[in-house]
Amino acid sequence: MARAPGCSVIDVENAGCRTPNKRRSLRALDFVNFFQADIQTGVGPFLAVYLLATRHWDPGRIGIAMSVQGIATIVGQTPAGALIDRTPLKRTLIVLASLIIGGGSIAMVHAHGLAPVIAVQVLIGLTAVVVPVAIAAITRGLVGNDDFAPRMGRNEAFNHAGNVSGALMAGVLGQWFAQSAIFYFAAAMALATAIATFGIRGRDIDHRMAREAAANGAENQPASARALLADYRIATFAGCVIMFHFANAAMLPLLGELLARHAPRDSSAYMSACIIVAQLVMAPVALLAGRLAATVGRKRTLLIGFGVLPLRAALYTSTNVPFLLVAVQILDGIGAGIFGVVWVIVVADLARGTGRFNLLQGAIMTGVSVGASLSNLMTGFVVRHSGYNAGFFLLGAIALGAFLMLLFAMPETLERAALEPLSAAT
Repeated sequence: MARAPGCSVIDVENAGCRTPNKRRSLRALDFVNFFQADIQTGVGPFLAVYLLATRHWDPGRIGIAMSVQGIATIVGQTPAGALIDRTPLKRTLIVLASLIIGGGSIAMVHAHGLAPVIAVQVLIGLTAVVVPVAIAAITRGLVGNDDFAPRMGRNEAFNHAGNVSGALMAGVLGQWFAQSAIFYFAAAMALATAIATFGIRGRDIDHRMAREAAANGAENQPASARALLADYRIATFAGCVIMFHFANAAMLPLLGELLARHAPRDSSAYMSACIIVAQLVMAPVALLAGRLAATVGRKRTLLIGFGVLPLRAALYTSTNVPFLLVAVQILDGIGAGIFGVVWVIVVADLARGTGRFNLLQGAIMTGVSVGASLSNLMTGFVVRHSGYNAGFFLLGAIALGAFLMLLFAMPETLERAALEPLSAAT
């Protein structure tokens, strides 16, 4: 049977393509990825600036307000994945989450006192986790197996483009209008995400494929936790991912502190340049990573992303020149651009036939969040007692360990996914 544009072979075989083509839904998915870049974590780093400059809060209260969202995110990630596996209302979840985040952004401007701000931050943290997992599930349900890798690359490219545009717009709004304008901008992007989501047609989504359920009719019998834990590849990959983020999470904050010491007057500008440079590199790298993952393999592509991380850490210790430190962020763009695409593809491979694709996404994201939090905590103590170079060397050593673990312990999943699916069990 000939397949329509936008449909994979798997879609046709499983009657997943019930419309002449899926171009409209795929175009809408582009816009969803672009707009959601600005709402995934709500107002994010701008909250600390707003609370300090406008509300005149002390650092202790700001720290509490900033940390509760991260805690809520950790709590919500795995349950969010389980929910998305179980429900066909994935588009509805994105719409509701976007509107809640948008409303929370506006509420932040009008919330006075620590307790109301904490409540809004918790609400944003619990709902924001739904969006990226649901987008990956919808993508899988739209394009199937054959086109998933390049499509994830396209998703991430639009996401990074949205990040750059959002960062520039937020900077302009904060500079020329008021800090509170950034919150209203985040709400507008949330509304745009919700509207774009309506452009994805529900009948175009194969919900069996969206959660990697078995094709033998056992759709309502997902793999048990015991079956998932018995697959050593899942545990190995989770370990690689957690170590990668443990090494990566503290590097940019540490670089920001280093820039503040050597160029205090221009540190904000240099920090903005670090973020923008990395995001600009991530967009084309994400497109390339999707194609490489589909051709040369997931592991080889991911090794490139893992390999640049210890190199990046080493280069941060080799110079104090702000311009050169910013230039090293090109490596961050390469590593994060590859990782953001390929890790989801590997999880889809590992989840083949289990019906637990989104649960596994959520569980691994939980581990990533925990690793990132511990990274900042531990590195702070090391830098305090031994200096910045010691902090970068520590992160580089952990990054090298993640690379070696991926190289020697993790098998390639591109070929094994079709040959060794994990059997569903109850």
